[in-house]
Amino acid sequence: MADVLDPDGIPGARKAAIFLMAMGEDYATRAFERMNEMEISEVVFHMSSIEHITPEMLRVVSLDFVDQFEGESKMIVESDSFIKNIVNKTLDGKEASAILEDLEKKKQDKPFIWSRNINVGTLAGYVEGEHPQTIAMILAHMPSEISSEILMSLSDELKGDIALRIARLGQISEDVVRDVDRALKLELSGAVGPGGKAGGLEVLVDIINGVDKTTEDAVMEFVEEDNPEMANDIRNLMFVFEDLTNIDDTAMREILKKVEGQQLTFALKTATDEMKEKIYSNLSQRAGEMLKDDLDAMGPVRLAEVEESQQAVVRAAKELEADGTITLGKGKDDVLV
Repeated sequence: MADVLDPDGIPGARKAAIFLMAMGEDYATRAFERMNEMEISEVVFHMSSIEHITPEMLRVVSLDFVDQFEGESKMIVESDSFIKNIVNKTLDGKEASAILEDLEKKKQDKPFIWSRNINVGTLAGYVEGEHPQTIAMILAHMPSEISSEILMSLSDELKGDIALRIARLGQISEDVVRDVDRALKLELSGAVGPGGKAGGLEVLVDIINGVDKTTEDAVMEFVEEDNPEMANDIRNLMFVFEDLTNIDDTAMREILKKVEGQQLTFALKTATDEMKEKIYSNLSQRAGEMLKDDLDAMGPVRLAEVEESQQAVVRAAKELEADGTITLGKGKDDVLV
């Protein structure tokens, strides 16, 4: 379901960043030697936000190299170390330090990043008083785990309305994002890169993946009534607990390292036999037998606790995906991300 990239919609500096990161450090270093300091600064800023390079990106920036990267997989890149190495190789110590310090400042200035340091209940109280379209814009730009908690705190009818607005949210100008960011931060007396991120289905799915079952059902019911096709698209994009049966065993073992024993036991309470076998097969024989014994001995458990434990396992998986440790399949199409 990935959108086809519009070459005209990608800034030149970002195209250069994608191309140079695909080519590698040595090539990028030689290219930087032919650029001035301002050009290098602009390109490395775009590099800092690139975590993967898809075949579609490469087709946009360089048709000559597309054959090397065909397929659905993404190429994971360590952007921070890549940037530091090529900047340090290209410029002298003082100039390199200036560019890297400027880059770090820009990264820290992302709108709403300060929301991680605010009590979510307090934050939700302020956000709820805004116009629904403003709420949608705010949630689309906040870290998804914060947006998930805020969405859960809203009334059921508002949850669905906000979800639809996020899915339909187009590109927001940087000035508007910064104005709302500053105003909300000032109201909260909180502790700020370019804004302008769009909303859309993937943003909404990231938020829904972090909410409880009640909120998810309320959102999906609202969306289903308003736009059945969109509801189907959302379901295809969502990654749920049972989708873990589709990942490879190496990834599953990495996930199991991050999950607490009791959480795993609760998560398996309503799991399919296929899901249970997937987990047992990736534990040591002793650990697998102990888990089976705990599961057999477990009495009645609140469904909400089971669902929360399953979400905790999914969150652990998505954190590992985010840092490039593993890749996950999305929905029935099993598209690698």
